[in-house]
Amino acid sequence: MAELIQRDGTWDFDGERLRLVPGTGRNVHPLRTGLGEIAVPLEAIAGISLEPGRRRARLRLRLREGADPLDHTCSGRLADDATPYALAVESERTGTAEYLVDEVRTALLLERIPVDEPAGRWLLPGPSVPRVVSGGDGKVTFDGRVLRIEWGWACEESKKSAGTRVLPLRDVAAVEWSRARWESGWFRVRPVGPGVEVKPSHDPNCVTLWGLSERRETAEVALLAAAVTARLPHPRVGDGADAGASPGADAPMPPLLTKAGEPTAPAGPEGGAGGAGGKDGHDPDAVLRRLRELGELRSSGVLTEEEFTRAKRALLDRL
Repeated sequence: MAELIQRDGTWDFDGERLRLVPGTGRNVHPLRTGLGEIAVPLEAIAGISLEPGRRRARLRLRLREGADPLDHTCSGRLADDATPYALAVESERTGTAEYLVDEVRTALLLERIPVDEPAGRWLLPGPSVPRVVSGGDGKVTFDGRVLRIEWGWACEESKKSAGTRVLPLRDVAAVEWSRARWESGWFRVRPVGPGVEVKPSHDPNCVTLWGLSERRETAEVALLAAAVTARLPHPRVGDGADAGASPGADAPMPPLLTKAGEPTAPAGPEGGAGGAGGKDGHDPDAVLRRLRELGELRSSGVLTEEEFTRAKRALLDRL
């Protein structure tokens, strides 16, 4: 096992997954703390490197295309202090960092991971839900099934006249966002079907961002975008990839886990809790589908054996 402990966080590799734990200092970016601990399965890794620097080196992880919804939605938009896949390394710890790099690279070779091939399904889960982003002219909420856009007093008349937007995932093709820099940022929902390009300030599917606290707003909007993307069909589904790999808008989602590892009831179609009397409460086929999904999450290292057992027990109790 290779482990590197730094002020900004800790990376350790056990041969099967690389565990990234954010630091706890005040200077740690809120996106990293908002994500919390990430377990990256070996099959999601495309490469790892140690980049020399004037004062500190930087450990950088490169993921396979299509492996991570956060990486997919944030590619090229995040500074090194914001991305969870880069870690500043003090000069006295470069030897440990080099050892970790060698261990990961060796494992990639031994396991014959197709590092240059895009993944056909998400190999990491998206951020937890619900998610909320309050912008300059409105607020976006996402409960795992439905996106809701409510307008504030500062919005344009075109948005007020459109009223509150309620978009189930089945009506969403994609989401886009731009970093907030003095009112130039935005979060946009792309509905299914043809559309007309409209300025963010007039687009009823777009909320503008203040830009008053760039770090906080970048964290909030990136987490929201990744949470939505993780629950949409995978980009490669239409290219003949594993069509059953991504949950999509209407497929059942596995039970969400609390920090204590206890399963919670997933959100229903309108954001309510899906209890035993809900749509899938006593549907054996739906439960079996969810069990398969849980098995995939366990195999990819997202769930521990204990978390998998608890979630499986909660599902079987519904039958």
